[in-house]
Amino acid sequence: MKSDLENPIFQDEEKARLWLEAQRWPDGPVCPVCKKRDRVAAAPDIRSRPSKANPEGAVLKGVYHCNRDRKRFTVRTGTLYERSHIPLHKWLFATHLLCSSKKGMSALQLHRMLGVSRKSAWFMAHRIREGMRETNPTPMGGEGQIVEADETYIGNAQAARTQMVFINGKGWVKRGAGGEAKFKVVSLVERGGRARSVHVPYLTASNVRKVLTHNVLRKTDLMTDSANVYSSVGREYASHQTVNHSIYEFARGIVHTNTIEGFFSIFKRGMRGIYQHCSEAHLHRYLAEFDFRYSNREALGCDDRARTLEAIKGIEGKRLTYRGTNQAAHA
Repeated sequence: MKSDLENPIFQDEEKARLWLEAQRWPDGPVCPVCKKRDRVAAAPDIRSRPSKANPEGAVLKGVYHCNRDRKRFTVRTGTLYERSHIPLHKWLFATHLLCSSKKGMSALQLHRMLGVSRKSAWFMAHRIREGMRETNPTPMGGEGQIVEADETYIGNAQAARTQMVFINGKGWVKRGAGGEAKFKVVSLVERGGRARSVHVPYLTASNVRKVLTHNVLRKTDLMTDSANVYSSVGREYASHQTVNHSIYEFARGIVHTNTIEGFFSIFKRGMRGIYQHCSEAHLHRYLAEFDFRYSNREALGCDDRARTLEAIKGIEGKRLTYRGTNQAAHA
């Protein structure tokens, strides 16, 4: 049996294009403007701009023309791959690598394996993460189901020692190292199901309540640790049971938060060991990446191929420009 890495769609541009067309348009090309296929036809031979390698210009394949809207389009149009000069097979290969690596893959590693520049690899990784992000998330839990909630901190404690923050009534003050100076993340994990993580500015009862009530059905059995931020919102659910870690209580029958602790162990090993540095502007995409892999893990019947296909389905209807991404990083 051939390895997934030997799949022709990861090696050949034309085969990658045909495969992606079959996934996006199983019944034939669809115009991205009018959303119809009845008046779409293959465009006549179109050549790219002349270059040293191709003085007459290379023939562009996979170009279609809609006689209704008078528009030309390709399988990349209307996706995260639009207007990218990177070959399509490298996009599919990069997606497979990120989906099959349990703790992620750095942009430098993608740069070495794909043979693209480091800037291109960094941007490709962010586009792929954007495709992993849930567009219309459905509520978690339900009657008879258990959802575990917990919070964690991400950041560099050494850098946090010199961080200046503005506090109402006090002005600019030096924030000491520790949780307060780091990024705060609230995560939710269904027992035997999905994971969802949200970056919040402050870990307050109000912010935690917003995350829970927007993402978890009220009929759910909620399980948390003994943190005060869950005390009030816990009364809104079918049941709310806690474990007290301060007295070394980690499980009481089915009452525990071990499932979400396992999710955090994967997330933190990836952020510290693979990515190492993450700005606040991009944290939501890294969270989407780890949530996606956990929610589509093998225990739920989703292998590397199925996970890659699911990530590629998420490219449609999204755009992410390098300029916008880079500006966000320095905002």
